[in-house]
Amino acid sequence: MSFFTRLSNGWQISMNSFKVLKENKQLILFPILSGISMILIMGSFFLVMFGLAGWDTYGLEQFDDWVYLVSLLGYYLINYFIVVFFNVALTHCTRLYFHGEEVTIRKGIDFSISRIGAIFSWALFAATVGTLLRYIQENTGWLGRIIIGILGIAWSVTTFFVVPVIAYENLGPLGAFKRSAGIMKQQWGESAAATFNFTVIQVLAIICISIPLFILGLAIHPAVGVALGLLSAFVVMAVLSAAQTIFISAIYHKINGDPVQHFNDQFVENLFVYKS
Repeated sequence: MSFFTRLSNGWQISMNSFKVLKENKQLILFPILSGISMILIMGSFFLVMFGLAGWDTYGLEQFDDWVYLVSLLGYYLINYFIVVFFNVALTHCTRLYFHGEEVTIRKGIDFSISRIGAIFSWALFAATVGTLLRYIQENTGWLGRIIIGILGIAWSVTTFFVVPVIAYENLGPLGAFKRSAGIMKQQWGESAAATFNFTVIQVLAIICISIPLFILGLAIHPAVGVALGLLSAFVVMAVLSAAQTIFISAIYHKINGDPVQHFNDQFVENLFVYKS
């Protein structure tokens, strides 16, 4: 199958994800809640760090390496926990939809709370990996930075299915990582085209929506321009995040033999190259 055919199939899958989101508009609340929670919690986190530094930016540079590492670990831990918590909730809501059941925000949140131990364990595992990669990257030469960058990409690819695995499979962090990597190794072909499509859509949406609103706001007041630009970009990223999570959930359920409404079987199967 040609690359352009895969691009076309990936586009169809992306559009089907938006179709599910259109029929369940409340699902966009999950990435919005995730973003707001992260802003509030991380703002508090940096406020505490700034206070410990004596309210002096220079003081932040005086922390010992271990303080820096612990702070970095805390940053990644909070980041991963919030994102995964709300993505698990969204993934469960898509499963309810695929099964023809009622979809509510409460059901998604309740499910995430029931999996909070697994979510925290994965967040700690991922935060540790992220901290180590970041520390190595900052303390090696250009070649080391390139290698760490490649490892970071590999990490993103191999953890592609981690959220639904955490949600529905009783595995620890390492088991979830291996399971996600195993799914990718066995069945993932050139379907990264679909993820590429989400990125293209996001860039185009920002160019066509956020930038014009920013310019329009500038005509009123610079603060209005900045506010409109940031707010519209936030909404665009929330919509794309929700659609991509729906996409991942749909593919995961498809390969596990679960019903997946609004996803043409041919297009879903074309995402994969089955190895002998």
